[in-house]
Amino acid sequence: MGWLLSAWAWTATVIAVIVGTPIVALVFACTAPFDKGRYAAGRAFRLVGVTALRLNPLWRFSTRGTLRDPRRPYVVVANHESYADIFLISCFPWEMKWMSKDTMFKIPLMGWMMQMAGDIKLIRGKRESAIDAINQCRDRLARRVSIMIFPEGTRSKSWEMLPFKDGAFRLAIEAGAPILPIAVAGTRNAMAKGTFRFQPARAVAQVLEPIDTNGMTLKDIPALKQQARERIEQGRRALAAELGIRIDQTPEPVSGE
Repeated sequence: MGWLLSAWAWTATVIAVIVGTPIVALVFACTAPFDKGRYAAGRAFRLVGVTALRLNPLWRFSTRGTLRDPRRPYVVVANHESYADIFLISCFPWEMKWMSKDTMFKIPLMGWMMQMAGDIKLIRGKRESAIDAINQCRDRLARRVSIMIFPEGTRSKSWEMLPFKDGAFRLAIEAGAPILPIAVAGTRNAMAKGTFRFQPARAVAQVLEPIDTNGMTLKDIPALKQQARERIEQGRRALAAELGIRIDQTPEPVSGE
């Protein structure tokens, strides 16, 4: 039965992408001349993911928390448990541009929608790509659209969060944008690292208290990173306890990378 439900979830996801692509293209074509931040096209794309999630009988996902001003640009950071995090975080009712590895942009239809939505491509290990990605992030923030970054850089293989990288926090300080932490719990086994099989899962993502970066300099990156990490760690532990998930770990030191 598990394989059958997983097959249906994949079928529903593919159908959502096929049907959603021309809709996102139409929204993009109609709004591109005046919506320079591609807010509308981005929301249309995010709703494709939400639709696929709602059609997935194995997942019970929910979000908590709101923003007073959804058009205030934040640098959003969250812990990263699995690919399912993307579906879950897309359920928040405001638009964020995602920084994603270049391989995601090569997926037919999906990659096209990401480009129309204004998401940001990053080729790992290439300095020029990293510089271009940061410049694109600054552009989106200047157009009053938030940026979504997983500061761990990749999914952790264990319950421990990986060290946070500096990029998101440097961007926030340089752009004068607040950090918006999001805690995620429950997605780890929904689509575990190393497999694309859908598994039964109940998961929650919660918006945490923003962190103001006004007056900060690049010297404050380690402290800002630590504050965000501690806030997310506390949040995800509380959500895990609520979901009945046991997290056995010793918090690792924050890297200065």
